[in-house]
Amino acid sequence: MATPSNGSLLKQPRSVWAVAFACVIAFMGLGLVDPILPSLANDLHATPSQVELLFSSYTLCMGVAMLLTSTVSSWLGAKRTLLGGLVLIILFSAAAGSSNGIAAIVGFRAGWGLGNALFVATALAVIVGAATGGIRSAIILYEAAIGIGIATGPILGGILGGISWRGPFYGVAVLMTFAFLATAFTLPATATPTRRVSLLEPLRALRHPGLRTVSLMALCYNFGFFTLLAYSPFPIGLDAHGLGLVFFAWGVGVAVTSVFLAPRLQARFGTLHTLYVLLFAIAVILLIGGVFTTSRPVLIVDVIASGLFFGVNNTLVTQAVMSVSDIERPVASAGYSFVRFIGGAIAPYLSGRLAEAFSPHVPFLVGAAMVLAGLLIFFLGRATLAAVDRASGVADDVVVEELEAAAGS
Repeated sequence: MATPSNGSLLKQPRSVWAVAFACVIAFMGLGLVDPILPSLANDLHATPSQVELLFSSYTLCMGVAMLLTSTVSSWLGAKRTLLGGLVLIILFSAAAGSSNGIAAIVGFRAGWGLGNALFVATALAVIVGAATGGIRSAIILYEAAIGIGIATGPILGGILGGISWRGPFYGVAVLMTFAFLATAFTLPATATPTRRVSLLEPLRALRHPGLRTVSLMALCYNFGFFTLLAYSPFPIGLDAHGLGLVFFAWGVGVAVTSVFLAPRLQARFGTLHTLYVLLFAIAVILLIGGVFTTSRPVLIVDVIASGLFFGVNNTLVTQAVMSVSDIERPVASAGYSFVRFIGGAIAPYLSGRLAEAFSPHVPFLVGAAMVLAGLLIFFLGRATLAAVDRASGVADDVVVEELEAAAGS
């Protein structure tokens, strides 16, 4: 097991920076298409619900693929899995940019989600295995890369989308090619893990009451998250540049609060009590969006403010998943991710259909109701979550051992 050292966070091997850069590009994909959704609908003569399938196919495929990542990584090793995921992202993002119909783009986004799942599932393990400065430095670096990707995705999408809706897709393909080459040449080969993980293990992990409770809550929360992320560009009604700026501000809020504010709130109030308040606050934010859907200034402020709450919530839910059970973290994470992405897959398409069938206010109201349902599930299942606050995070040495095992280092 690696022994944490006192090295500087910024003094890392080139391989760590290569993987961190790839993390930035990978997480750009989450908000990259936001600014171009209206122009896609206009140029390709598609309805909002059809365009929002770009989110649904991406998250659904990513969620299902999460069930496979532990198995694939245990057979191929972390480096091959990582590079395989990058290749898929490059191919499918370029193919999406070359498409002329919404159905083809939706399909290629699904392939992009598969690549992202393979990459994301192994990136943290690889960074921990190669980074200096100990587990905390590695996780901070990983979270910072995620935050930068989430924040810069919309602004890059807005800049390139202002030229053409194809621009963001080609941009990702080019950047990921650089990331692939840097990772391939700087990351040392990783050994194949000795234990093979069964395809059914992530699903069996959901038998654990605590993990199941967190996963179902996250399904409802992700429904609200992706309702706001995928649907709000339509009622906001700005061009690609304007939407890019709005969601850049949103992403900065997600990034800053996830890294800096979440640990402080967790230490002060505990994970569970903080999550109760956050889920209620997020439901209120969605409710405000539903009431003031036709007021552009209010909706813009509402969307940007939501990033402050989403960032903290994302970090604390991840911490809860890590500490709620004694199941191997990669396996527990795979089962949890599968369930939570179901909400992220349903919400974008359903929000568009609800707006078309009823009114533009309804998607936000349904999103608020789903988040409240998640809060209720979380509260009623609190007896199964005692380990979350008792652990107050997982011991460093345990995390190091498991992540190094996953990385084959």
